[in-house]
Amino acid sequence: MAKPTIELPISAKPTDLELKKLKDYFKEMPVDQILTGLKFAKNRWSAKDAGTLKVGRKSIIQKEVHSVTTEQAQWRLKNWKMMIANYRRRGYSYPTISRIKKILIQKSKKKSK
Repeated sequence: MAKPTIELPISAKPTDLELKKLKDYFKEMPVDQILTGLKFAKNRWSAKDAGTLKVGRKSIIQKEVHSVTTEQAQWRLKNWKMMIANYRRRGYSYPTISRIKKILIQKSKKKSK
């Protein structure tokens, strides 16, 4: 029984390693999952190409401040230099750290009024 083959026009000539990876992915994954991944990749590439892609900053900030209590926010602000060191170690940019601090300040003031 012959295996189904597909010819695809692509924008650039892939290297041998890239071709091997593509063959492995297509061999192991079901077609519906491949199409879902390609749709996601195309949408992401279009957003990046248009300059509208904001990679991760909003989700990083939400992850850091989502369930922080007022007391925790106050402690983090009191120990801000240590927090900056931790955030930089995780690879956060200074604008992201600044946004986290802004939300922590808001949370620290909520119950103390």
